[in-house]
This record gives sequence, C-alpha cells and structure tokens, in this order.
Amino acid sequence: MERYDQQEIYCRKLGHHLKFEYCRTEHDGKPCPLIFDCWYERIPIGDYMRENFDPKEVEYLTRPSQNRVLSLVELIQKAQQRNQDK
Repeated sequence: MERYDQQEIYCRKLGHHLKFEYCRTEHDGKPCPLIFDCWYERIPIGDYMRENFDPKEVEYLTRPSQNRVLSLVELIQKAQQRNQDK
C-alpha cells in the first residue's frame, strides 16, 4: 500500500506540494476525493485503488459530483425558506 507514498505532486486544493501518502489518507485514513484527478498521470491510480481500498470507497470516489448549478439552486431555496420562516 505504501509503494507510492514518497512521490510528490502539487495539490490544487491546498496550494502546495504533498506526498501521495497524504492524499491516500487525508480523511481519517480514507483517500482525498480528488485522488484520481491528481494522480492518474503519475501512477496507475485505478489499479492501486482497486487493490488497496474497499470497492464501496472506490465507487464513492469515482461517482460524479452533484451538478454545481443544482447545488446553488438548492442553497438559494433553503435560504428563502429560512427567511419565510422568520
């Protein structure tokens, strides 16, 4: 599991260089949601993830994220509802 841990990459999310070890353990031992996007050009990340993580974790990480526009609409609707309840 630790074979790529010392490789480094620039993290777009945090804005500095990190080792792969951080990326694979960022969330209490679980991988960063961006691990596939960041590492696919440097290591065989798909194979690595399938070999080392539970299939449900891998599925969660590869699931498309919710549409941002839809998220914004939902946030606006919730804010409007809170204002009406006051």
